[in-house]
Order: sequence, then C-alpha cells, then structure tokens
Amino acid sequence: MNNEELFDVLNEFGQPTGEVKERTLVHRDGDWHRAVHIWIINGMGDILLQRRCESKDSDPNMLDISCAGHLTSGDDVIMGAIRECKEELNLDVVESDLEYLTTLKRSPKHSDGFIDNEFDDLFILRTDKQIEDLKYQEEEISEIFFVPYKDFKKMVEEKKEDLVIYDDEYKILFEKFDDEFLASES
Repeated sequence: MNNEELFDVLNEFGQPTGEVKERTLVHRDGDWHRAVHIWIINGMGDILLQRRCESKDSDPNMLDISCAGHLTSGDDVIMGAIRECKEELNLDVVESDLEYLTTLKRSPKHSDGFIDNEFDDLFILRTDKQIEDLKYQEEEISEIFFVPYKDFKKMVEEKKEDLVIYDDEYKILFEKFDDEFLASES
C-alpha cells in the first residue's frame, strides 16, 4: 500500500476543488496546495533555522524556515501548523502560541520537473525553548540552530548560498522584527 501524503487540491484562488491527490502527483502536475511556514524566534531575537536533509526532493542541504510543511488532506491551517511543530521539532504548540502574519501565493522554481504552486500561511512562534529542548525529525532535518536576528538579516541580504531565498517572506519578517530587535543598535 502506498503511504504517500495526500493533499487537497486548490484552485488559483486558494479554495478547495474537492480533489485529493498524492504529493508527487500534485508537484508533477503543478496543482495548487497549501503549506505552513512557522518562524520560531526566542526572546533574545534569535531565529531558529533548520538544515534540510540531503534526501529532500526540494532544496536539499539548504538552510530553511524554522518549521514548515504541507497540509495533508483534511487539515486546516492551525492543525497543520501544530502537527508540523510536533513532527519536525517535537514541540508542543497550541493555537494561541501561533501568531498569523499573512498568506503568500507563490510558485518557487525547482529542478527536475518539481512544480510547487503553494499558498503558504506564515506564522510566528515565540518560545524560550533551547536547542536541547527540541528533537528534530532526522528524516527531514540534518541540524537546527538559533541565529541572532542581526546575523540572520545579514545572511538574507548577502543571499548566503546555502539559505533558501524567500524574498517576499523575509521582507515581511524584517518589517515585523526590525524595530523590536534592531532598535537598540541605532
């Protein structure tokens, strides 16, 4: 039996079509689907980054969002965000822990016929958990670490070669956090 994830297929406006398809078929056919991006930040302004495993079908070995994943069929956005935090980082989260920022419609370019037409719901999760409090999913992630906000912003501005670039998403994060974490340096 095939254990591949099933996704709800969306139309170009982000509304469910009623069709459910396997993950590989959604990415092969370029169907619209939904994902969650959870940016984890601690009280000192350090951003949690993950390095994707080399076996990932998109952006292997790259530094990426703290926690992210596709919604599986039947999930709502909050259920998906809570599930991804638990699966990827063994982090127990409740809805009130998540601060919704926005939804982005995007079509990042990948190689090998992998088409990723997504609606990405962006969240902030503030926590004072330490790295040793987190246990990452080794099938998906090869390492996690906190980066001071100022250093993270520099990585983005310099387009660090092993950082997945989400220009629109980073702009939203900087608008959200610059005053909070860079104000004391001016």
